[in-house]
Amino acid sequence: MTVPAATDQRVLASMLATLSAPELAALLTARGISPTVGWRDFFDAADGMLEPTAVSRALESLPATPARALSAAVLTGSALTDAAAADLAERAFAGTDGQIFDAVADAVRQVGALAPPTAPAASTNNASDDATAAERAFTSAASLADILLLCLETPLGRIGSGSLGAVDRRRLVEAGAIPAVEDADLLVEIAETGGLLTGRERTFLVSPVGREWLRTTTAARWESIALALRDALPAGLREPTGGWIPAPEWPDAYPFDRSWPAVATEWRRRLTAWGLLTDEGTEPTWAAPLARGAHADTASWERMLPPEVDRVYLQNDLTAIAPGPLAPELDVRLRTMARRESRAQASTYRFTADTVAAAITGGETAESLRDFLQKLSLTGLPQPLAYVIDSTAARHGRVRVHRDADTGLTRVTSADPALLATIAVDQALRPLGLVDDGDELVSRAAHDTVFWALADAKYPVIAVDAQGAPRTLDRARLAGDTPLDAPVQRYAALLERLHASASDGDEAWLERELDHAVRARAIVDVDVALPDGTTRTFRLEATGLGGGRLRGRDRGADVERTLPLTSIVSVRPAG
Repeated sequence: MTVPAATDQRVLASMLATLSAPELAALLTARGISPTVGWRDFFDAADGMLEPTAVSRALESLPATPARALSAAVLTGSALTDAAAADLAERAFAGTDGQIFDAVADAVRQVGALAPPTAPAASTNNASDDATAAERAFTSAASLADILLLCLETPLGRIGSGSLGAVDRRRLVEAGAIPAVEDADLLVEIAETGGLLTGRERTFLVSPVGREWLRTTTAARWESIALALRDALPAGLREPTGGWIPAPEWPDAYPFDRSWPAVATEWRRRLTAWGLLTDEGTEPTWAAPLARGAHADTASWERMLPPEVDRVYLQNDLTAIAPGPLAPELDVRLRTMARRESRAQASTYRFTADTVAAAITGGETAESLRDFLQKLSLTGLPQPLAYVIDSTAARHGRVRVHRDADTGLTRVTSADPALLATIAVDQALRPLGLVDDGDELVSRAAHDTVFWALADAKYPVIAVDAQGAPRTLDRARLAGDTPLDAPVQRYAALLERLHASASDGDEAWLERELDHAVRARAIVDVDVALPDGTTRTFRLEATGLGGGRLRGRDRGADVERTLPLTSIVSVRPAG
């Protein structure tokens, strides 16, 4: 048996020990290392990174330029440029001298020659391409807003794979948010990329950022997601300027990763859906600056869209017709008091007693509804709609819910004893545990739980504060702020362990070599410094290491020797 050759491991361990915590965390992230890996020191880290399976997996994340330089250097012997050598060293595929590690070279040889990159076909945009891309972007932005509004009402289901559940795909289609079920996952992915939706266990929830996004203009909505999509592109698709490489080159961005072309196709679908690429893979006029690393030409995109309107026609049949795309902030508010029946360049909204009651439950009053609709309407406020608002508001508030500050209980009151008696025996409300307390009902459930249960059961309920003044309860269930998962934080324990183990490199490596020899019962030549200043070589079968000493059987003299580690100059496999 001989001591395993470990020159590359020693070089890499020394390189890793010189990295700062952010640099090392970035490398561990790029190499896909688990934060829970059991490495004790930098030598373990080097061993782990140069393990054949780990090297093969890491090669898959190597972008095209360094990947092809590495392949050519290994397979044809071509010299690495200084830039390529530095890049490979930064990714722990080579030493700082540009010498490719043996484990990396072996993995490259197993892959063989890389396929030549695809020559992109020359392509230019025309007015029709830009118009199609603009319409697609506008439709996607509107659909995404619809998805968020529906998700605010009821969170979307999320299956084990992290995608949208089949039931909610159908729900989005039936609600008119998307034209076909196959569009659902694409738009949800875009929303997640933009930070508008957050996947938590079995649900998708709207984030605080998503709620604010709904209150902005169409142009601001589109641009914020466009920037987020660009910034989220994998590194192999990005240019040093901050933009992206031409889309026809995307399938070749990671030559060692055989699954990459399918991933590239998904990214292209996202950018195409958001109007950043045409069907041919070129950039529309407004997206060209984004592709170069600048901001989008939003004004150019807006000129391609139908003009937004800020007025509607209120009809006697309790409908509102928008003669064009309604400004987003007006659309969002109008949909709190009316149900949208159709979405096109001319959208239709319908008022009912239930939709008006829902608006009042959500905090509107008869006065605020009239004021908003009169300002919005091109035809005044029709008498039938005014009647629905007044009659609904008059009925509303007959049931009141508030929290008793002294007992912490929720109290339900009403001036109508018969209505209160009906609530008390309503089987749908049994989970609330409502019990009589004089001329009131009390429950141990939270006051917002009681309030929304009564609202869902169609009781004319409002929430009030301790003084009896109406208060607004927000039913939307938002995702909490997600803490930044910075690499240094994610790898904190591992980084601390590695840096705590750092000591004199030569001494640590000597101990590691001796430990390998002992474990393998290997025959080694040990050079020892003697007190007289000379050096003597002992050929030993290593048998033990501990207490600062190496124990082994001297193969020449056939005796046991114990050598202090402080006297050992070097160790090497027996020749």
